[in-house]
Amino acid sequence: MIKDIIIVGGGTAGWMTASALSNVLGDKHYRFRLIESEQIGTVGVGEATIPMIALYNNVLGIDENEFVRETNATFKLGIEFRNWRKVGHSYFHPFGLYGVDMDGISFSHFWMRWQCEGGTLDFSHFNVETEAARSNQFMRTMHEAGPKLMPDVNYAYHFDAGKYAEYLKKRSIKQGVERIEGKIVHVQQDPDTGNIASVQLESGESISGDFFIDCSGFRGLLIEGVYRAGYDDWSHWLPVNKAVAAPCEKVREPTPYTRSTALEAGWQWRIPLQHRTGNGYVYCDQYISDDEATQVLLDNLDGQLLADPKVLKFVTGKRKKCWIKNCLAIGLSGGFLEPLESTSIHLVQVAISKLLAMFPGTHICDAVVRRFNTEMADEYENIKDFLIAHYYVTEREDSEFWRYVRSMEIPAALSERLHLFRSRGEVFVRQTELFKENSWFSVLVGQGMVPQSYHPVADAITSDELNLRMVKVRDGVRKRLEMMPSHGEFIARHCASQGGVSR
Repeated sequence: MIKDIIIVGGGTAGWMTASALSNVLGDKHYRFRLIESEQIGTVGVGEATIPMIALYNNVLGIDENEFVRETNATFKLGIEFRNWRKVGHSYFHPFGLYGVDMDGISFSHFWMRWQCEGGTLDFSHFNVETEAARSNQFMRTMHEAGPKLMPDVNYAYHFDAGKYAEYLKKRSIKQGVERIEGKIVHVQQDPDTGNIASVQLESGESISGDFFIDCSGFRGLLIEGVYRAGYDDWSHWLPVNKAVAAPCEKVREPTPYTRSTALEAGWQWRIPLQHRTGNGYVYCDQYISDDEATQVLLDNLDGQLLADPKVLKFVTGKRKKCWIKNCLAIGLSGGFLEPLESTSIHLVQVAISKLLAMFPGTHICDAVVRRFNTEMADEYENIKDFLIAHYYVTEREDSEFWRYVRSMEIPAALSERLHLFRSRGEVFVRQTELFKENSWFSVLVGQGMVPQSYHPVADAITSDELNLRMVKVRDGVRKRLEMMPSHGEFIARHCASQGGVSR
């Protein structure tokens, strides 16, 4: 039976994996060991997340208020995009729905018809998360008696990735995970099967196992170093290949959203935590030097610098296979999609979920391995196309970088999807895709692509009924907002960390 599990690498990916596997599988039949070296730093897989992280935390039985306090977290309702369509323009990509789906189709189609008939309100005013972000408000959805007239408030978190990994590390060790300090210098394979038999540490200690999970980061110590999995390089579509990051002091109450500001050769993130603000410039070094990018970032900070800027180099893409024999890659060792839509931690979570669903018993089944690799490839591909659309659908021509991305040849599947959206405001997402129709609608319209028509079902009701529905949705949004405290007040009341947000 496959029962001795070795996780290579700590950080966010390693400890998320250790915590989930030990929690779900338990220690009755399995032994979990995680090898990490203090000599090797971790990237810290993103400080901004998307709502699915709450599912992961719930499975582990994590108390949300405790987690927020321990990681200096704040809440996130979506992403504000500045200067992406053109300089001076901004729009918001919220986590929640616009209005409510009606008559089997998205609310956006009714809004488009309403606009054609003289409606004056922007579609963003029919979304609770966008309106709350505008006014810096937040709360969890309160229990409502009877049928819900409005969808729940959807949110994620901003947190300190290092503190999150440390938080999960403590939980994992309590659940029986053994942490081993050491740097791997050699990998021993079984000469007959090709499976990894053991890893040898710099100290000389040899650690054997039945199943090895590679959480070693970009280098892919096992999946690439041993098995030469190969890499699908997507930098011709997503050309940003470096990021310079620097924290600064917080200067105001933290906003309940991430900010992405398009710059000359890429974009800058702003992620507010309780105790500081995370900042970074994601750029393509073909169009700007590291020193220039660093200076641009420093010039755009809204608080005093807290640590020296760090430059990180990456290649956007994925491993051709994430699971080979008894080795499975999770996190950066499996691939990296730039942080534009905060999907790094989500892809760690997806890989963990699929591993648990397909976990091997007495042997590793080739059909299961193929299925895992196919499903993970689909996850990366779908997110990749969504990210490309942010760059391609733009009016910017003010720099060489933007002239390149708006004129580049895009994947055929994305081209067809954009044509469909331009024609009738639909994208035909599959159930398994991460980004649904609401996300495509907010980003594509926000970037300047206005559909020429809408779904014909939206014409099935009278104009009076249409106006009545729009008024009801707008009233529902207003009522939600009237109940919400400010983001800072909510944190101070429920989950402020020591030295974090105060009233």
